[in-house]
Amino acid sequence: QVQLVESGGGLVQAGGSLRLSCAASGSMLRLNAMAWYRQAPGKQRELVAAIALGGSTRYADSVKGRFTISRDNAKNTVYLQMNSLKPEDTCVYYCNADVSRWDGRRDYWGQGTQVTVSS
Repeated sequence: QVQLVESGGGLVQAGGSLRLSCAASGSMLRLNAMAWYRQAPGKQRELVAAIALGGSTRYADSVKGRFTISRDNAKNTVYLQMNSLKPEDTCVYYCNADVSRWDGRRDYWGQGTQVTVSS
């Protein structure tokens, strides 16, 4: 199996910064695209940012210019640097990974990490 372990969430004031990390471990042939999603209570989970194996990135319009996604392939880790945080960024953030294994290819999810931005 594959495990995704997130860290770095917490409470921050508006305008502050946080850095989320997500480390993948387990039996993998290749760690393909990785992404961060977020979900607020009563709302659908939405894509925040994604990064391909080759490094190309895409972002939700709401976070462009404030958030940066990056990855360290040697460590099987993806990061989300969040700057200029706003109260509306308050959500549970989930790591997602597209993983190729000997038995096929599928998505895996982390357990989620809470980010709370106070006004």
